[in-house]
Amino acid sequence: MNVLGKKVDGLIEKERTAFVGSIDHNGFPHIKAMLAPRVREGLKTFYFTTNTSSVRAAQFRKDPKACVYFCDQMRFEGVLFTGTMEVLEDQASKELIWREGDTMYYPLGVTDPDYCVFRFTSSSGRYYSSFSSTSFDV
Repeated sequence: MNVLGKKVDGLIEKERTAFVGSIDHNGFPHIKAMLAPRVREGLKTFYFTTNTSSVRAAQFRKDPKACVYFCDQMRFEGVLFTGTMEVLEDQASKELIWREGDTMYYPLGVTDPDYCVFRFTSSSGRYYSSFSSTSFDV
């Protein structure tokens, strides 16, 4: 991993919140704060836990274009990824990111029909730090 990749990776690792963007039925962007991804494959693939019945799930089913943003507010540093979001409801994906305590949100457990997984696959990124931005392919 190059120097930029290491900086971006470090930023993502310490953040507890990710901002996820979707497109509504009128073509307008929507941003939502979500818990940081539970599982990540480098800078390419991110897995989030969410509700099957959520507005965001419906939006991604209709239009998979998405973005994910991580930021360190104290250092005024951030990274934006653009790509696509899939809504996964298969048991293997659910089990991949299930954690103890998730029954607080999904009372029926890992098989709860209102529990699903968002899998974001990034295609490009833009890193901002020290008054400078750098675009990169993922």
